[in-house]
Amino acid sequence: MPAYPADDHPDLVSALGSLPAGTPASEVARRLLDRFTDGSIAPGTRLPPERRLASSLGVGRSAVREALAALEILGIVDVRPGSGTYLRGTAGDLLPQTLRWGLLIGERGTTELLELRTGLEIYVARLAASRAGPEDLGAIRTSFDRMSDAGGDLSGFARADLDFHQALAAAAGNAALIDLLHISRSLLRVYDDRAVHEQAEARAAVAEHEAILQAIESRDEDAAASAMALHMATATARLRGLAP
Repeated sequence: MPAYPADDHPDLVSALGSLPAGTPASEVARRLLDRFTDGSIAPGTRLPPERRLASSLGVGRSAVREALAALEILGIVDVRPGSGTYLRGTAGDLLPQTLRWGLLIGERGTTELLELRTGLEIYVARLAASRAGPEDLGAIRTSFDRMSDAGGDLSGFARADLDFHQALAAAAGNAALIDLLHISRSLLRVYDDRAVHEQAEARAAVAEHEAILQAIESRDEDAAASAMALHMATATARLRGLAP
């Protein structure tokens, strides 16, 4: 694996620049991420020692250590005791983890995440209406039927609901959208899991999903987007009621 520094490799340390005194580990991680995802560092490259990174950034070693530990948890770097810290993948490989980290350390509120998810779901519905193939339509229909048949099984309903939206995303055929939806859903999971807690709410959600399904089966992009917008408005209202 390429070690750092190398004669034919840009100097990461000089490119990082310094940070204000007292900078938290989250900002150190953000600065490192900017360099890791610009495509200039090859996968497998060994990063400079903590002391050198801390000196260049003008921060304490503890901030660098915490930042690298967080990036390791996210799968962006590989910390090997006695060997060093290595970049795990290409810029494209790291994008989903980077997006998740950016949302987390940016301290985005629940309202902003709900707005993000709403916009993504509406666009996914529009794309699915134009791109869904026979297998996609079958998966969407199967998930909807499971929702309809769930009855009082609210946890079964929730699983079918998630599968319905995942089937829509797959039908949209856009990997970046799928990544973003996965991230927003993951960050809202604590509320999502409790979003529907009464059979009356489940029945209303089934009717909303049926309108989405019918629009997609009819290849009506505008109707699919409108039906999803209505569904997300009611779903968002429920989630906001659960958020602190």
